[in-house]
Amino acid sequence: MPPRTEQFEEYRSLLFSIAYRILGSVAEAEDAVQETWLRYELSSTEPESPKAFLSSVVTRICIDVLRSARVRREEYTGPWFPEPLLDDPYEDPERAAELADSVSMAALLLLERLSPLERAVFVLREVFGYGMPEVAAAVGRTEAACRQLASRARRHMHEGRPRFEADRRERDELAARFFSALREGDVEGLRVVLAADVQVAGDGGGKAPALARAVFGPDKAARLLASYAELALLVQAELDLVELNGAPGAIVRDRDGNVMSCMVLEVRDGLVRSVRSVVNPDKLGHLGPVGDAYAFGREARRARQERRAG
Repeated sequence: MPPRTEQFEEYRSLLFSIAYRILGSVAEAEDAVQETWLRYELSSTEPESPKAFLSSVVTRICIDVLRSARVRREEYTGPWFPEPLLDDPYEDPERAAELADSVSMAALLLLERLSPLERAVFVLREVFGYGMPEVAAAVGRTEAACRQLASRARRHMHEGRPRFEADRRERDELAARFFSALREGDVEGLRVVLAADVQVAGDGGGKAPALARAVFGPDKAARLLASYAELALLVQAELDLVELNGAPGAIVRDRDGNVMSCMVLEVRDGLVRSVRSVVNPDKLGHLGPVGDAYAFGREARRARQERRAG
């Protein structure tokens, strides 16, 4: 294998992890990593640090993509959520918990509030621990300017939500109770694990049936979730429990195994604080073959009508 190929493959997973956090999109992150390889392959530069060079290239590509994506997201139909990430390929055991927190849906949605430069600086500096000279070189700004960008980004992130220590065992036990109640359509079982300010929201992007607006409160949320589960079970849908974006989640598949949607839980202080569903088929393709959500919904509603009529 040529030296440059070896060098690139050594850092491919790191580059994807940087790109995903900046962009919030699996597909766009993969494209950015591929473009980074093409530029590296064609470059006549022999960098002293391939890691720093490749990180700079992928960061600048992501900043350009993010600037153009801002317009698309402003015109997006309904809530915009990041593409769900099944596995973070950047495995660093010593920083696993910190990296998982930075890839959570809540963190990525907060990053959306930052400017492209602030977002890139925050990801490189605060998440991956790059030195300020490396950050400055990556974004094409002075170190002083990057310190200001990093300071603003930290302030916005800290103001957006308090940091908390999540007990993984308690979190997983609570998620198991939630999904058990969901499978059974148990409204009361769902209600008791939902926080008083719980929010249920869906991202359909105008391309799949989704909630017109978020639902708040344990009573409404529990009834909504139980009703959804009832419909899904009537057409033999399966709930595949997985970890998405470092949090408990599930992929909903139809009887043929096609992906219909996914949901991610945010657990804090021993309760489920939010349930975010991604239904937009454009955001699900990396999880497997995607089914027709509209046909799925029509079949489920017919099945419920037939059962009630019978």
